Parts: sequence; C-alpha cells; structure tokens
Amino acid sequence: MEILEPKANVVKSDLVEQVYKRVGFTRQEAEEAVDVLFKEIKTELASGESVRIAGFATFNLKHKKERNARNPQTGEPILIRSRRVLTFKPSKNLLSSTAAPLG
Repeated sequence: MEILEPKANVVKSDLVEQVYKRVGFTRQEAEEAVDVLFKEIKTELASGESVRIAGFATFNLKHKKERNARNPQTGEPILIRSRRVLTFKPSKNLLSSTAAPLG
C-alpha cells in the first residue's frame, strides 16, 4: 500500500484520486463511489442510525439537552438550546496506526 506524504488536509479530490489509482475505476467512477459512500453515511446519520466502519471508526448522533451557561465575555446568563451533535470514535486499529512515531 502506498504511503501518502503528510499534507495539511486531505480533501475529497485526494480520496477520489486514491480510489482511481488503487481500484482501477475511471476518475468518474471513482468520484461516484466516493460520493455514494459519503451520501450513505449522511443518510444513515440523518435517520438517527449510527455508522460503524470496522477498522476505522464509529459515527454517532447524540442528543444534548438544553442547558444554562454564561457568555464568557459579559458573564450574562444564556440558554443553550437542545441539539444533536455528531461524534466520531476511532477504532483501536485507527488509533494504533496513527500512534506510530514519525520519522
């Protein structure tokens, strides 16, 4: 497996390029494959389901209750409304692969 040089950010086009090179799809097919993957993850999360990708991570939507807080600049009390937040929990495999020393 080819090791990528460290970059500031990996963007969607980088993923498409890797699918194109490694799988043998055309660039159009690679882009569609990446789009389908992202769309399915979004659809499942939007419906309230967790997404677990073995060896990578689990994505969950959690419900946070409304709560009282303070504006740190003014000290004025404010109400933070209830909301859903996306959480990302990396797998042990991902954690161990990223914990390797650089150099």
